[in-house]
Amino acid sequence: MDVELIKRAVKKENVFAVVGASNNPVKYGYRIYKDLKENGYKVYPINPREAEIQGDKAYPNISALPEKPNVVDIVTPPAVTEKIVEEAVKEKIEIVWMQPGAESEKAIEYAKNNGLGVIHGACIMIERKV
Repeated sequence: MDVELIKRAVKKENVFAVVGASNNPVKYGYRIYKDLKENGYKVYPINPREAEIQGDKAYPNISALPEKPNVVDIVTPPAVTEKIVEEAVKEKIEIVWMQPGAESEKAIEYAKNNGLGVIHGACIMIERKV
């Protein structure tokens, strides 16, 4: 685990996008989005199947966001994560954070080989408090 990259990622001045943000309180996409928002982070929800997430406008993908995020937090199945990482590379995102269960070796390698900072095997809700 890259502790320095995590420290850089959780800085309050960063803009976040949560891919897989949800309105369902039992899902991690709900809890992570809510946690970041309630703790003063600027965060955008990404979910192509929702118009709003927790009262905020939802976006279908990274390129639709009104500003480029520094960190894209991914809470999706691994096959979807691979597509998200491809978009993150195209959009020149600085850091992708694959929540536990979202990562795949293919996505991790692709992100690293294309110059993205990659965090995986760690939950942002825990690491931001360290």
